Amino acid sequence: MTVIDPYEVLGVERNASDEDIRRAFRKLAKELHPDLNPQDQTASDRFRQVSAAYEILGDPPKRKLYDTGQINAQGEPRRGFQHPQYSGAQGASAGSGFAGGFGFGDIFDEMFSGRRNAGAGGGFTKRGADVRYTLDVEFVEAITGVKKRVTMPEGGVLDLTVPEGVHDGQVLRLKGKGGPGLGGGQPGDALVEIKVRPHTRFRRVDDDIHIDVPITIDEAVLGGKIEVATINGRVQLTLPKGTSGGRVFRLKGKGVKNRQTGHTGDQMVTVRIVLPNEIDDELSYFFTVWRQKHRYDPGPR
Repeated sequence: MTVIDPYEVLGVERNASDEDIRRAFRKLAKELHPDLNPQDQTASDRFRQVSAAYEILGDPPKRKLYDTGQINAQGEPRRGFQHPQYSGAQGASAGSGFAGGFGFGDIFDEMFSGRRNAGAGGGFTKRGADVRYTLDVEFVEAITGVKKRVTMPEGGVLDLTVPEGVHDGQVLRLKGKGGPGLGGGQPGDALVEIKVRPHTRFRRVDDDIHIDVPITIDEAVLGGKIEVATINGRVQLTLPKGTSGGRVFRLKGKGVKNRQTGHTGDQMVTVRIVLPNEIDDELSYFFTVWRQKHRYDPGPR
């Protein structure tokens, strides 16, 4: 392995403080540790370089010897200098303390949540990483619930039950479906964020469903029964005589079931009076005569 200037290896200036060196080493050790990069030989080689660099720069007396040219980048005395306490294998070991009492053991404890495997290997365990996915569902599927299959980046599949009543942006947690643990650690979880596609007619407000329904002018005047679409099918709605445009009718229990409270919302139906595409002479004459006899004030405008 090529010997490189320890300062260059850690990416710090020669006048860096002990804290700067410690921080640089911590960052690199976390990124390059072999347990986190089991198939990456380049990362393994870099980790050894970083560790060797910190053995020198992480120990103030040894750093001083390096800075004054008395030891080389391997921690060995240069010709003409004898410092047995810092030569070769007598250097600081991976378990010893360094500047400020901070050593490799501290790094590993932080990386692996401070948990050492009690098995014969005496290694470290770390819980697997959580993985995040986004799942698009239709508006009605979010209200009624649906079973979906999520394709993961590595090609695997994840069967997911979307419960009824989920809302846009809600995150479903699947225990143990995330990344594998290290050293026998528990696997992480899969976090699936739900994205609800908008519906062409329905809108959701909390646990209620809203819909605009067109009615004819004669239905508004004379009243009657009309069919209205709901999440679970069509139902009949009775319009009283003289129904004004914008009036809201409530269909009890036709909204979203809230799994936390057990409450089911309602469907709010707002009627809109729609005139015929063409106003024929008969309709025009009728309202001309009617207006002369029954003019009224609809309210402020």
